Amino acid sequence: QVRLAESGGGLVPEGGSLRLSCAASGGPIENWYMAWFRQAPGKDREFVAGIIWSGGYTSYADSVKGRFTIARNNNEKTTTLQMNSLNPEDTAVYYCAVSRTFGVLTLQVSDVHYWGQGTQVTVSS
Repeated sequence: QVRLAESGGGLVPEGGSLRLSCAASGGPIENWYMAWFRQAPGKDREFVAGIIWSGGYTSYADSVKGRFTIARNNNEKTTTLQMNSLNPEDTAVYYCAVSRTFGVLTLQVSDVHYWGQGTQVTVSS
């Protein structure tokens, strides 16, 4: 049973930073694509950032490019999302996600095999 557990969410003022972490267990996570999605109230869940199994390729939504950085540690089976220059539009529940599909470079919701429970990020103006 694959389990994903996020941590690091919270309340931060506009322009601030947060670092989200996701700890995975129960499967060969080191071989799989890891990503972060977010869902704001009344909106669809959307892709934020993703990283292939080796860490050699990353992908970002246009809205977060240059501000967010995704990384992974396969030994520890973790992925992190460093979020800088946060603005109120970044307010959402952030979800860790994993896909077993080989060769993907980015993800849609339908590509995700496992989800975390989510962590709330709130940016105040």
